[in-house]
Amino acid sequence: MEIYCLTDFKSAVDKLSKKKSYNNIEKEIIVYFCKNKIEDILSGTRLNHSQTEPYIKKRIHGSGGFRFYYLVSIPKNTVYLMFVHPKTGSEGSDNITDDSKAKIYKDVLDAIKKDDLIKVEEKNAVLIFTPKKP
Repeated sequence: MEIYCLTDFKSAVDKLSKKKSYNNIEKEIIVYFCKNKIEDILSGTRLNHSQTEPYIKKRIHGSGGFRFYYLVSIPKNTVYLMFVHPKTGSEGSDNITDDSKAKIYKDVLDAIKKDDLIKVEEKNAVLIFTPKKP
């Protein structure tokens, strides 16, 4: 399985990982996305009705954890991480608006079309972000 993310997703991870109360975000991404098969990450609330490319929101690490928004392309065996926010703490929020959900969905479709994505990989328990375009 390949994993990509939007620039805004990487920025959010970078910002959150610097805060003590959210410094486990990279570990959560590694455990849930990098260590699982594609069929294991299809659980969560589907925000569209696609069987082959579901847009999912998923809470990871319980009520004090993070909410992830991502697109799964089952035929391509690819996951696109779009947005993340903590559920609690100084940066925490309950949910994002429907307009925000629609915008990040449009953003990921545009990024896929333009091939303007960042590859996400795990190496030695560390996340590596590599832009697809030089």
